[in-house]
Amino acid sequence: MSDEPGSSSIDIEIVTLDQQWSGSLAGCADVALRAARAAIVDLVGDNGEISVVLADNGKVQALNREYRGQDKPTNVLSFPNMETPPAAGGRRLLGDVVLARETLQREAREQHKRLEDHLAHLVVHGVLHLLGYDHEEAAEATEMEARERRILAGLGIAGPYEEAEAQIRAVKGR
Repeated sequence: MSDEPGSSSIDIEIVTLDQQWSGSLAGCADVALRAARAAIVDLVGDNGEISVVLADNGKVQALNREYRGQDKPTNVLSFPNMETPPAAGGRRLLGDVVLARETLQREAREQHKRLEDHLAHLVVHGVLHLLGYDHEEAAEATEMEARERRILAGLGIAGPYEEAEAQIRAVKGR
């Protein structure tokens, strides 16, 4: 599935490697497409191209092992395009975002989130990584989370970190 031709120069391809995505979440490709489009438009305008890959834990674990040296599945991996930027007026090839269905489902259940909302959050998170955002240091994490919140709010999705922050405040007695 690609973004609609002629609507803008954003090209988003949704690749489904694990067919159980459609059984788990009807409309998962549409959710991923909307979230990716919102993140790209927010940060680079209407000049970007990415692939969102809906995979399973096994595929993500293999990629995580090969590219990050971590032999375990994770919820989302981002593979930014390391090529030279496009010529003036050319489309910006951003890279690929790969999601693990089983991990995403487990996290949504554990965090009491709607599966659709968690999928949208992880797509936005992955796209931000493609654009150079990171969360290794506190200041970077704060900036990235603020962008995620703003993009998700534009999609009508509550901030993904509020519940965790409320739990931390409760533990600290604030």
